[in-house]
Amino acid sequence: MSLRKASFVIITVVVASLVAIAAMDFWVTFQAKDRIYRTVDNTPNRHIGLVLGTSKYIGRTLNPYYTYRIEAAQQLYLNDKVDVMLLSGDNAHRSYNEPWTMKRDLLKAGIPDDRIFLDYAGFRTLDSIIRAKKVFDADEFTLVTQAFHCERALFIADYYDIDAICLAVPSPGGTAGMKIRARETLARVKAVLDIYVLNEQPKFLGPKESIPTEALSDK
Repeated sequence: MSLRKASFVIITVVVASLVAIAAMDFWVTFQAKDRIYRTVDNTPNRHIGLVLGTSKYIGRTLNPYYTYRIEAAQQLYLNDKVDVMLLSGDNAHRSYNEPWTMKRDLLKAGIPDDRIFLDYAGFRTLDSIIRAKKVFDADEFTLVTQAFHCERALFIADYYDIDAICLAVPSPGGTAGMKIRARETLARVKAVLDIYVLNEQPKFLGPKESIPTEALSDK
């Protein structure tokens, strides 16, 4: 193969890959457009609020992604937009436990212990969404996370016939925000492949831990 032909093939492959990535990114965004809410007041009521975990600190600095999610979760509950909270995140080791960290902060905000449920095996967004349905029997819920993350989470929920909506909380801007968004584009490609090609499942399911649907004690 001549150098010119080889260059043409390489350029064609690169362009096709970029087009495919852009198409997947748009697909994920488009399918979620009517299910994302920007304020607590405008968010419809759901029995369950599902908060997707992240680390509370980056080094010794509070992680704004975490702070915005926890503040929004508090407001959803205090404004009667959800009845219970399902906190899903990584529980890698004793010193790193996203669900329990979130629970401590919600308890401090006055949310009763019996209104909080923990998913210790939410290692990825896909795990959190599928486990919410298969382990906790949550067929509908309000997600709490940043807007870009809302779109991917709703994409996964839609595939598994879950009636989900999302309260989109603020995202940090600047260079950090741009880097996160670029990484999110690749995460969406992986999500599409995980669902439609690889049939990826959660790393761990385990026994049922159904969240009760009946009325709990009064707030």
